[in-house]
Amino acid sequence: MNPVTPALSHSLLAAASSVAAVESGQSLTEALADVHPDLRPAAQALAFYAMRHWGMAKALRRTLVEREPPSATMYALIGLSLLLLDASIRAQEETPAEGTPIYGAHTLVDQAVQATQWHRSTASFKGLVNAVLRRFQRERVEVLAKIANDLEAKWNHPRWWIESLQKTYPQDWQALLVAANTHPPLSLRVNVRATTREAVQQAFAEQGIEVTPFGEAGLVLQIPRPITSLPGYAQGWWSVQDAGAQLAAPMLDVKDGMQVLDGCAAPGGKTAHLLELAKVDLTALDVDALRLERVHQNLKRLGLMRRGIRLVAESAIKTHVWWDGKPFDAVLADLPCTASGIVSRHPDIRWLRRAQDVQQTAKLAREIMDSLWSVVAPGGTLLMVTCSIFPEEGEMQAQAFAARHAQAERLSAPGQLLPHLPDAEHPAGYDGFFYAMFTRRV
Repeated sequence: MNPVTPALSHSLLAAASSVAAVESGQSLTEALADVHPDLRPAAQALAFYAMRHWGMAKALRRTLVEREPPSATMYALIGLSLLLLDASIRAQEETPAEGTPIYGAHTLVDQAVQATQWHRSTASFKGLVNAVLRRFQRERVEVLAKIANDLEAKWNHPRWWIESLQKTYPQDWQALLVAANTHPPLSLRVNVRATTREAVQQAFAEQGIEVTPFGEAGLVLQIPRPITSLPGYAQGWWSVQDAGAQLAAPMLDVKDGMQVLDGCAAPGGKTAHLLELAKVDLTALDVDALRLERVHQNLKRLGLMRRGIRLVAESAIKTHVWWDGKPFDAVLADLPCTASGIVSRHPDIRWLRRAQDVQQTAKLAREIMDSLWSVVAPGGTLLMVTCSIFPEEGEMQAQAFAARHAQAERLSAPGQLLPHLPDAEHPAGYDGFFYAMFTRRV
């Protein structure tokens, strides 16, 4: 294997192993972290493509494979290879969508067969892979006709997810599913404590990188690139943050000297934004110590770590452990949820979630909201944020919170933001978010 340009067979097997891990319940991010660095870029591209089309892959496998092989990696390799083979054939008839990996059909079949020899769990299935792919080449039209009415194959989301959107958004559900399978742009937020947006634009222009400004401090790249290669990364001039997420910190209208709490801080994008807007005393909580370390590293890179900032690895619910009794002027509650609003960036999420997860995450979020409300000062504000498009995690949660707390006065906030593809008015587009804000009556 050439470490610079790995053989397609190696990349296919690495991607298939990662997809198999997702099917067993592991996140794609975690699975890809275990892939050899030389293979990771290619494996990531293939795995992301697979996750965006996995409904079709599963339908093709059911149609073409009579008996599921005992090797999960083998089964994932078959699904991935069928998707890529179909894309290869389609590319001869129409312009492929952005991000579609295109290989010659003969090369793809050969390399998929070769991939079986690189792992002991797949070595005995060489003949099966060859037979399935050759059969698909011969019978493609008939096979596609058989799965044409398969809801998951058509929309590449679990059936329960599709049906939920159909019920909640009868006019928009199809557009939401299309947006979820569209490559999002790379959006940045300029660190105004370190530089200006104009200076960052100039630095990008000097390297021939086209960016478009949006919002108060945002920039969107027309052609995404590895972030560590972009000018100003090491200097902390900017952070990666979706346009919808950039709305959060300004809503709290923080001022110098305020006591501020970020109740669910990791990975720290909104935490940093708050510190960029004002010199506040800030406590950042996260139940995961490793994720909180990421917050620390991000703040260091951005030059925002200083006295008055506390990072606490603890559950927001356990106020008796981390709260000193001094109320907070502003509280950010970026609540745990199904992450149904960011599946364009994390396409594995749809396949990891189950229908019952919506109610389970909503229950946890309710407990966190009630806990964080108890530390809000009179006249202070609590901003509820979720990256979800399910109303159980958004509007229904906000209404139930207001009903439980008589002192909570609901303030103006965007409410439900549905995923929005880039256009002239919104050059960065944005993910799906829900915002609700409350003040404690004096």
